[in-house]
Amino acid sequence: MFQLIRYLYDYKKESIIGPLFKLLEACFELAVPLVMADMIDYGIAEGDSSYILKKGLLLFFLGVLGLTCSLTAQYFAAKAALGFGTALRKDMFRLIQTFSYTDQDRFGAPTLITRMTGDILQAQTGVNLVLRLFLRSPFIAVGAIVMAFTIDVKLTLIFLISSLLLGGIIYGIIHNNLPVFRLVQKTLDKVSLQTRENLKGVRVIRAFSRQEKEKEEFKDSCDEMNRLQEFAGRISALMSPATNIVVNLAIIAILYFGSVRVEKGIITQGEIIALVNYTTQILLALVALSVLIVAYTKAAASADRINEIFGVDGSCMAIHSENEREHTEVIKKKAAKVSGEIDAGDPKSVPFLEFEHVGFRYQGAETNALSDISFTANSGDTIGIIGSTGSGKTTLINLIPRFYEVSEGSIRIEGKDSSVMQKKHLRDRIGIAPQKSVLFQGSIKSNLLWGNAQAGESEISQALETAQAKEFVDKLPEGINSPVSQGGSNFSGGQRQRLSIARALIHEPEILILDDCSSALDYATDANLRKSLVKGQESRVTFMISQRVVSVQNATKILVLEEGRMEGFGSHEQLLQTSQVYREICQSQQ
Repeated sequence: MFQLIRYLYDYKKESIIGPLFKLLEACFELAVPLVMADMIDYGIAEGDSSYILKKGLLLFFLGVLGLTCSLTAQYFAAKAALGFGTALRKDMFRLIQTFSYTDQDRFGAPTLITRMTGDILQAQTGVNLVLRLFLRSPFIAVGAIVMAFTIDVKLTLIFLISSLLLGGIIYGIIHNNLPVFRLVQKTLDKVSLQTRENLKGVRVIRAFSRQEKEKEEFKDSCDEMNRLQEFAGRISALMSPATNIVVNLAIIAILYFGSVRVEKGIITQGEIIALVNYTTQILLALVALSVLIVAYTKAAASADRINEIFGVDGSCMAIHSENEREHTEVIKKKAAKVSGEIDAGDPKSVPFLEFEHVGFRYQGAETNALSDISFTANSGDTIGIIGSTGSGKTTLINLIPRFYEVSEGSIRIEGKDSSVMQKKHLRDRIGIAPQKSVLFQGSIKSNLLWGNAQAGESEISQALETAQAKEFVDKLPEGINSPVSQGGSNFSGGQRQRLSIARALIHEPEILILDDCSSALDYATDANLRKSLVKGQESRVTFMISQRVVSVQNATKILVLEEGRMEGFGSHEQLLQTSQVYREICQSQQ
């Protein structure tokens, strides 16, 4: 939790004023029993109504001051806590946006959502209560004991004994509750995962009549979370009765032993009432402290989960390397070597893009997904990538924009190792139409402008025409301003793919990646798309992944993958002669 305190630096004033006014409120509250003691001993005992009225007005004035201080403290504490939560949420969202696919795979979307919402809210609540109660409750407890010492030292020993007992109760509850709250948050991740999967796969669930089964599984998860929360609640519920028992026993002891000392004339009746009031104040302070402890244990458990996210290096450099520092030094040496070669030789002789003995392994996997991939591509080339399902086609192209970091070898762009490039500058040179077309809620135009925010009407029209999307867009009542629902669900699969391709084209990339993004197109549309992509091809390298031989056979070079290895690389005619895998794919489609 302490690692997150930096998010309160912009709210130093609020973080100081809030606890300060709570301390002032506590001071006014501690003065009340002494005023009441005077009222009893000198006003009521002697029947002096004017004295009683004067002390009564003083009590009213102390109450008003205490209320004013309390409201002021509540306002500043809430402002600081809200600012803390907002800044923390912004930073976490910004960090998650920098995560590589490896980091996203490691955590998973459901837990990232839960940590950015529920966990941050728990931490924010904890900060709010800490600013309000962390100083006030202990101050009142200690202050009540000190004030009791000024009245009678021997009776104050009762306060000290009861305080030690209360401290032990509080420690035991904290010690047992913290791990339970961590389990509750993990179970919440599971519930979030099931909710997300059910919402995304609702059509599949209905198609297989799995509604009742999914309801049962969801109920089981909710019951598990409920069981853990009930267990944590039972432990927390012990706080109030346990503290009440200890405090009430202390009051009984004060009344018993105090009555003896009153008879002896050592203390007055008013002072006994003051001691009882101080005992009650301790009880109320400890009840508030118990609320703070429960909230803090939840916040601490959530803070640990939040810090796990902030503990991830967003660049994910050399995540698969056994020695990160050694890997970084190797990369620097290679970059320096390549730079020297470019300066010494002819820049035109350096390939625009080069894979050099590239290998990749997913985190936790036992074997490589890709092994020893080497090839080159120049501006104007179209590289077709084909292979059986699971051969590593999408994995390979995900290495180019550094969605994943290579485990072995290197990828060079214009002779420079891509691993030493800034991700933003690298990805600004790349346009991608992913395997699963994703559109965002808004309009067709707003989605296309993701590729180029400065694009004009003519550029949008050209991109749509090249992607074979202009025809159906022009038929829409509002054209490019037609609405797009969440996920593009108001368009067919083929229409979403074409809009996704147009979005990539409008970016005018140096490297265009089309990841099997024409699978929903008919053969005629696919053919027209490939013909139109030839325009402007001289200024870029195009990677075209497809299951169809007809989609890649006219490519400059075709890369054939088989179980993560490069089984062949060459033109269509060359591969028919040299690659058995390619021949089998061609024969199966004929």
